[in-house]
Amino acid sequence: MLVTVLIAGGCAAPATNTAVLNPDPAHNARNSLDWAGAYRGVLPCADCPGIQTVVVLKNDGTYRTQSRYLERGDQVFPARGHFTWNEAGDTVTLDEQPPERYFVAENQLLRLALDGSRITGGLAGHYVLTKLAGITKTYWKLVELNGRPVPALKREPYFILKIEDGRVNGFGGCNGFTGTYELDEAASRIRFGHLASTMMACPDMELETAFHEVLRSMDNYSLDGDSLTLNRARMAPLARLEAVYLR
Repeated sequence: MLVTVLIAGGCAAPATNTAVLNPDPAHNARNSLDWAGAYRGVLPCADCPGIQTVVVLKNDGTYRTQSRYLERGDQVFPARGHFTWNEAGDTVTLDEQPPERYFVAENQLLRLALDGSRITGGLAGHYVLTKLAGITKTYWKLVELNGRPVPALKREPYFILKIEDGRVNGFGGCNGFTGTYELDEAASRIRFGHLASTMMACPDMELETAFHEVLRSMDNYSLDGDSLTLNRARMAPLARLEAVYLR
């Protein structure tokens, strides 16, 4: 990931071995915390106000990152790869060059210095990424519908679940839409109420019609990092969406 972060020795504690001599295999971040998911924050930057950063960790050992330099335009730098855990089960290393290390805490990732040590001092609190909660307040871009990839459009279909008023806002491919939803995150269940949309006519309404039908018929979902699938009972996924964090 093309990120210039202030992690020189002057901001970090002396180098230490991040693995403990006798790690407790029953109680560590890897097997005791709900660590999979998306984390977001603004990391310090040597020559800009900060770097908007998103790190997504998946259960299959892969990651996705996005970064954007504040006050340097809107370009987003993405990266994908695999990560590994240290022996103690409390730190992940992303296979970037140079490698990026994060200490895994409850709902947080703490960026470590290049030598793997904890960053201390006045800037320590700026090296924290906070986990994003569930599927709400996220821009979900539609990438697959009824088993077929969504074609490239001038404007991508998406939806956002608002917490404040329990409403969903989105775009189906031709028209914007809004409606209500009921969410049970503990059971991974969701139902959409009546969806009202604008009335613009487009040459091809097939994708939008199918998208709305999926939203009306689905009753549960699966979330894996930045990938969301919409399902009905135990049938094959009806739709797959991907989170967009930096826009």
